[in-house]
Amino acid sequence: MILSPKDQITTPQTAVIVINYILGTGLLTLPRSSTEKVHTPDVWISVIIGGVITIMAGVIMVKLSQRFPEKTFYQYSNEIVGKWVGRLLSLLIICYFLTTSGFQIRSMAEVIRYLLLEGTPTWAIMMIFMWVGLYLIIGGITPIARLFEIILPLTVILFLVVTFMSIKIFDIDNLRPVLEEGVIPVLKGVKTTTLAFTGPEIMLLLIPFMNQPKKAIKAMLVGVSIPLIFYVITVVMVIGALSVDGVLTRTWPTLDLIRSFEVAGLIFERFESLLLVIWIMQIFATFTITFYAAALGLAQLSKKSIHPFMFGLLPILYIIAMIPKNINDLFKLGDIIGNVALFLFGLFPLLLLIISRVKGGKYETIT
Repeated sequence: MILSPKDQITTPQTAVIVINYILGTGLLTLPRSSTEKVHTPDVWISVIIGGVITIMAGVIMVKLSQRFPEKTFYQYSNEIVGKWVGRLLSLLIICYFLTTSGFQIRSMAEVIRYLLLEGTPTWAIMMIFMWVGLYLIIGGITPIARLFEIILPLTVILFLVVTFMSIKIFDIDNLRPVLEEGVIPVLKGVKTTTLAFTGPEIMLLLIPFMNQPKKAIKAMLVGVSIPLIFYVITVVMVIGALSVDGVLTRTWPTLDLIRSFEVAGLIFERFESLLLVIWIMQIFATFTITFYAAALGLAQLSKKSIHPFMFGLLPILYIIAMIPKNINDLFKLGDIIGNVALFLFGLFPLLLLIISRVKGGKYETIT
């Protein structure tokens, strides 16, 4: 598959894609999953450390891709480690994106059933979003970026309004004392918080689409830093309002926080619907970009048109999404995806960058 000249995105659009990719299920699940590991109010420190680690990994991935500015990972991996190993790595990444896409669409269906459409079949909810997502990605990366540019400002505004309106039930004592049990509990939560920042790996595919690939690191830094701020605010507000023990007893603590207060006299006296709107938009964004990434990989490996793969992946996505039998199985699938991401994008890009540098000036490096 040859990239079309029309498939060009700006540096801000690249950053927006990374931001929307990261801000998926983490908004709802990160407070609970991280608190389960840390068991202290110092979860916010783990979140910051996880964000810093993600930025470091993102820089490595960008540096690797900038050595091949006109090719995606699927195309240049062969040049570094050979045809068969390169294809194997590409297939692993395609499977990762495909599984992530299925996980996201199932997560969206579960929350919508839980809060909005109780009794509606899961398949019916998923099919609607799958076909809408297909309609979006058929247009290529540019329409995806434009939609994400609409989603992000709405997310920022609604998230900040809803979150800071919960300040009336916030108790700073729930976050004290800081580091009472030392740094060991904080370090136990770093792996979980790092997994919440999976998303910079999309930079392995985006650089050929950028009209200014030299600014890819800047786009990645902005793309991770904004979700980091979101996640720190979320964790601080949720634990500050519900306490550590309160968070551990809830499946969706962020939603429970918003449902625990109301403001009389406004058009909306309860605000969980606004948070749900944000979350649905963000998880739809993650679903579409990973769906596109998987289809792009198959198209480039086979050197065929991308459109047949987009349609062909729909039933596979549906099967993956329906594998978890319940919400606990869904969370386990999310953990598996995160652990796989640590190896695929924490280890292999560094090894490939070292190998490519050892091979020397064969490549067109961006300086």
